[in-house]
Amino acid sequence: MLFYIVMGIFVILGLRLFAMQILEGGYYQAKAEGNRLRIVPMTAARGVMYDRNGQILVGSRPAYTISIMPNGKPLDDDELAKLATLLHKKPEEIQKKVEDHKHGYEPIRIANDISMDVVTSIEEHRHELPGVSIDVEPLRYYPYETMASQLFGYVGEVSEDELAEIKEQDPNTTVGAGSILGRAGLEKLYDSVLRGVDGGKQLEVDASGRPVAEVDRKHTVPGSNIHLTIDVNIQKAAEEAVKKELDQLRSSGATGAAVVALDPNTGAVLAMVSAPEFNPNWFAKGITSAQWNQLNNDKSHPFENKVIAGEYPPGSPFKIVTGTAALDLKKVTPDEMIFDSGKHWLIDKRNAEGEALGWLNFNRALAKSDNVYFYEMGNRLGIENIDTYAHYFGLGEKTGINLVGEAAGNVASPEYKRKVFDQDWYLGETFDAAIGQSFHLVTPLQMAVLLSQVANGGTRYQPYVVSRVDNPDGTPAEIFGPKNLGVLPVPKNIMDLIREGLRDVTSEGGTAGELFKGFPVAVAGKTGTAENAHGRDHGWFVAYAPYDKPQIVVVALVEQGGFGAGSAGPIVRDILSAYFKVPTS
Repeated sequence: MLFYIVMGIFVILGLRLFAMQILEGGYYQAKAEGNRLRIVPMTAARGVMYDRNGQILVGSRPAYTISIMPNGKPLDDDELAKLATLLHKKPEEIQKKVEDHKHGYEPIRIANDISMDVVTSIEEHRHELPGVSIDVEPLRYYPYETMASQLFGYVGEVSEDELAEIKEQDPNTTVGAGSILGRAGLEKLYDSVLRGVDGGKQLEVDASGRPVAEVDRKHTVPGSNIHLTIDVNIQKAAEEAVKKELDQLRSSGATGAAVVALDPNTGAVLAMVSAPEFNPNWFAKGITSAQWNQLNNDKSHPFENKVIAGEYPPGSPFKIVTGTAALDLKKVTPDEMIFDSGKHWLIDKRNAEGEALGWLNFNRALAKSDNVYFYEMGNRLGIENIDTYAHYFGLGEKTGINLVGEAAGNVASPEYKRKVFDQDWYLGETFDAAIGQSFHLVTPLQMAVLLSQVANGGTRYQPYVVSRVDNPDGTPAEIFGPKNLGVLPVPKNIMDLIREGLRDVTSEGGTAGELFKGFPVAVAGKTGTAENAHGRDHGWFVAYAPYDKPQIVVVALVEQGGFGAGSAGPIVRDILSAYFKVPTS
């Protein structure tokens, strides 16, 4: 009996050994290799973003990174506490990162861009921290901090859930654990170009997960570069001008601003500012909960690019549209005198501050931004003609710029009111529409495109911000340039009258005459104060220069800034001063 029992045991053991070594040998060999060898990902440096003159706007720099090599066991409390102390982090923050990446054997990145004194401290305590490694990796770097943050966007490490979804959609993807992805702006839009191909090194580790030797290495392939139309000097000037003006106006209720500068002869974007901004370096290093809550709870929406996504009543700059329509359709002649008694004779609608400017011709009415005169233009035109010319200028539709999140705005019309409110249209609403109120909504970029058509003689160019995408070897892969979307169907003599009126806005007696007094370059512009249902009026100023041969269009919008000449005007003047190298006081 004992003999048969012993024999049975050996038969069972033999069968089990046969199953483990022969039938399941490959599985257990892989498990053993997985415990002995680790693939450590190496992040590729993302491509550089250059300005139009070859200056680096966004790049990468080397930075020390702390990672934990998983060994299938939970972190020891003492090790966790020691590591948290050295990294100046809370233990639960580290524990959460480990929990979020609990599957697989890839190192878990727990801290980026650590200082040399922290590196030294961890090296001194290396024997107490098995599985902790220090590596040098390329870190996305935004040298100008908050500058053009909504345009550039930001990056972040891929999560386990995202990685699983990406691999399900594309089994051949080069995205792996630890890959850095673009999350917003140009970083996201051109992620496949900028990202490059991650590499890795195969390490032999001991039982505690500590690296012993490097077995093999796959080198990274850096991402390709992109070249922007942005001019860093104009961008800096715009950022500084916005900051200076908002610092002065916040006490009176201003909440933010949007500024865009275009080349009217090509559509190239020279500068783009949306305030308030955020610091994308926070995301590159690993944003903290406090920083995220600060940004996410900001009622001024720092993540929104107000230049392309903010929709505002256009206010008085819309008088360019109304004036063009009235002159072109011969509803008024340039020399016809219309009397402004302070209010319109059909409907009690008045000038902004109850002014009465007396007899006015077209030029003086535009230079003085007289509401009563343009109420009468609305009365003569009717809402249908106003709508038609608004669409001629490209309002009510996206400009087509290759950026995510562009809004289309809206052109006021009886059809819109019927559709949204199921109400009839009234003459008073035509009056409001004629001066840029009612249901009109535009983005600052749309207004810049509109003014570019006035400046360049009527050609509507599609605005663009990326001029070239490179191949990995630096040769051009794609080149972008001016794209003609159509020509304004308005005779030159009519547009000349509009341009003369805009020039006189910045001359003595115009609404911006004092602002540009003594300015050595002839500027054409238009002030605007747009009524805001949610607070103080928004301030607009739109301009181009030089008047005779336009090189630049600048549009500024200050949210709840009040009168445009006093809020947005100084921003435009400072930008033009930087562009033409005019000393500022």
